[in-house]
Amino acid sequence: MDINFEYYKIFYYAAKYRNMTKAAAALGSNQPNVTRIMKLLETQLGCRLFIREARGISLTEEGERLFSHVEIAYQHLLNAQKEISRQDSLGGGTVEIGATETAIHLFLLDALRDFKKEYPGVRIKIHNHATPETMRQLISGKLDFAVVTTPFEMPKTVSCEKVLDFEDILVGGMEYRHLCGKSLSLEDFIQYSWIGLGRGSATYELYRNFLIENKIDREPDMEVASSDLMLPLIEGNLGIGIVPKRQVLPLLEEKRLVRIPVSFRIPGRSIRIAADKGRGRGLAADTFYRYLKNR
Repeated sequence: MDINFEYYKIFYYAAKYRNMTKAAAALGSNQPNVTRIMKLLETQLGCRLFIREARGISLTEEGERLFSHVEIAYQHLLNAQKEISRQDSLGGGTVEIGATETAIHLFLLDALRDFKKEYPGVRIKIHNHATPETMRQLISGKLDFAVVTTPFEMPKTVSCEKVLDFEDILVGGMEYRHLCGKSLSLEDFIQYSWIGLGRGSATYELYRNFLIENKIDREPDMEVASSDLMLPLIEGNLGIGIVPKRQVLPLLEEKRLVRIPVSFRIPGRSIRIAADKGRGRGLAADTFYRYLKNR
């Protein structure tokens, strides 16, 4: 199918603004011309892409599917154009990465600080999601690479390198300090209110499966979207929770939380860099990727 690629550029702006007039203005064209070309594209693709409405346009199911691909391709082209124009000194460029909250706190923040000192002109866009969603975005081509927390399923098309091991511990607010005198068994643990990350996160799946393997059918009493929400709830004595040790050390030292010893082995975890094997990276993205791997 021989379709003029300029049509896809025009489609990108029409779909982005959901308005033919605004798309024409962004392209330096006019509304009748944009409308005419979009009708030609619909004819050549053999499907309807837009639904015309009183206040603009919306996308059909086929239009949404096409836009999901065109948007990624267009952004890659723009990023490549910016990087090529500045590649002599890596004075610019854009990197799009996905990262879990744990990966950001335990690994990425320090690395970003050092990288930006060395390459201040590089723009970095961080998409913060749980591991499963981050991996979906990586596979769909929306990210240059991802920094994620185990466990996760790794497709054959993805390469993965470990950059950091970390330890999870059980903690509670000061009203739970009476639990510090002895090691808590799993049977004891499930007697207390448990605060944990919600469904869709790698952490939820890890501990849900861990309990099932130990013949315990239990879910968190309180599910939250992020560890930043977990900690105030735990500190407020609403329950106990399993969290990365490095993340809570300041709260333990300030005696705002207590570490609760356990007699069972809490699963070990790590942070890994994942990248699509079949897709190249721009200069800025590749430089940052190698920088993180070599820390």
